[in-house]
Amino acid sequence: MEAKTFRSCWQWRNYPPRHDGGGARADAEVLLNAAGRQVLAELCGVPQDTLTRALPAWGREDPKLPEQESEAPAGLWRIGGAVTGPVAFGCRLCTARRTGTAVQAVRYAPRWERVCTRHGRWRLDADADQVLEHLDLRGVPEVVAAQRRWAKVVRQAVRTGTLPERVFALAHAVVARWWEQALQWERETIWPRRLHQVAGGNAGGDLERWRVVGRDAVVFPEVVAVAEALLDPAMAELAWIDSGAGQPRPLPADGAFCRRLGERVGRGWLGPLAATDYGGPLTSWMGSVIRLRRGAGGPPGYGNDPWWLRQEHKAATMAAQLRVLGKEEKAPGSGTMWRATVPPEQRTVISSLVDSAEEQLVQLRGAQTGPTADVAQHFLRTLGRSAGLIEQAWKRTALAAVNAGVPLEEVAQWTGMPADALRDVLTAGPKNDGG
Repeated sequence: MEAKTFRSCWQWRNYPPRHDGGGARADAEVLLNAAGRQVLAELCGVPQDTLTRALPAWGREDPKLPEQESEAPAGLWRIGGAVTGPVAFGCRLCTARRTGTAVQAVRYAPRWERVCTRHGRWRLDADADQVLEHLDLRGVPEVVAAQRRWAKVVRQAVRTGTLPERVFALAHAVVARWWEQALQWERETIWPRRLHQVAGGNAGGDLERWRVVGRDAVVFPEVVAVAEALLDPAMAELAWIDSGAGQPRPLPADGAFCRRLGERVGRGWLGPLAATDYGGPLTSWMGSVIRLRRGAGGPPGYGNDPWWLRQEHKAATMAAQLRVLGKEEKAPGSGTMWRATVPPEQRTVISSLVDSAEEQLVQLRGAQTGPTADVAQHFLRTLGRSAGLIEQAWKRTALAAVNAGVPLEEVAQWTGMPADALRDVLTAGPKNDGG
């Protein structure tokens, strides 16, 4: 049957979902009412109880679909991710092997089940507006091996009474955060090599897009390694020792936990960088583990659950990143153009200033005990230092933008200052910041 004839068997309550650019979504899902499900079962010649096991969305209800037996067969289009979970492309070679036809197929698949080990392919998200269905993993066998190792992680999680999907989500957030920082890591060589491999040999022609499309495949071995480490009681013991155990102290930059974690992901130099990434998902996990050992209460809202992942720590999906990248490429004076024009050393200085300001503010959380006058004095001094660092950062950012060719008047609108006043600030140069 042709698609048009096939769809005419149901009354449709809406249209198939499409991307913002107008293209059809590969992850479109269909919900059917009771009469509609009966029609499909008869057309397929397959009992409904079999379809219930085969199709995750089978039997899902929706207020827009009448469920009375007397109603006409009706259908409703939905986006797959909003119905059951993440949707990925299927492997066309596996599809052809089972059906005899190499057609596009999609399936509900969490990110820890994206490797086709038979054909060495990483199956990409199906919700993004891009043409690729898979990445070739034949040049990066460690990614395929990580898929097999994940089964061991699942068994570890089950033994500890932890849901494997929560372990993966936290480990993925930790490594995705490293991925964003890795552009500044001069000693990082593993991920660039993998990225070039999955990009067909060279990602340099469109590096930003390949960093989005290839991220989950490239970092998968590290995600599995971090998940294994976070489930290891010996690693939790190292975090406890780093905290001073019975004599609390700030976590050191050269702590044994982060040093060992760096070694487990094949980067002996990573420890200090991970340890000083304050406010991230890794330090949140360490804080929860330490508080549990001490029997201390946690922040309001989530207590001391080590696997609780804040919304702001969740890694952006490929679809979301591609939408942002598309808007940046279309916008004049965009962030993409700014990053391409501003020298890396200037971007590093700006990032360092912002990170230092964040670190100052994070330290205030543990400095609110003692006489009121002392606490207030320390609080105001720290806020003053943070404000100074932020001021240095925005001045350097504005100067870099102007030097990159962004009109002064446009930069002035960003800062909320008159153009003449901003010109005076920039020509005066940065003060007390080593510049």
